[in-house]
Amino acid sequence: MIYFLIVVHVIVCLFLIGVVLLQQGKSADLAGAFGGQGSQTAFGPRGAANLLTKLTTWGAVLFMVISISLTVLMARSSGDHSVLSGTAAQQSAPKK
Repeated sequence: MIYFLIVVHVIVCLFLIGVVLLQQGKSADLAGAFGGQGSQTAFGPRGAANLLTKLTTWGAVLFMVISISLTVLMARSSGDHSVLSGTAAQQSAPKK
């Protein structure tokens, strides 16, 4: 199960990288090249989310869910890994 989730996690990572790199930046038009704001503003009205934005959102959600699942599964399978586990308790007698 863990190996399957690791493979899915790597595929989701590569998918997320590709989708983010395909998106157009905020000032990717000609006005942005010369310092103008262009048609898209930071706090202005925003149109409906396109397909790449939705894919990025779902990819990020899936990435986070798989990351948390892998963390929980690895913690359960590894057992107790404390710094002090396996060391004998040593008590020293006070000097007289």
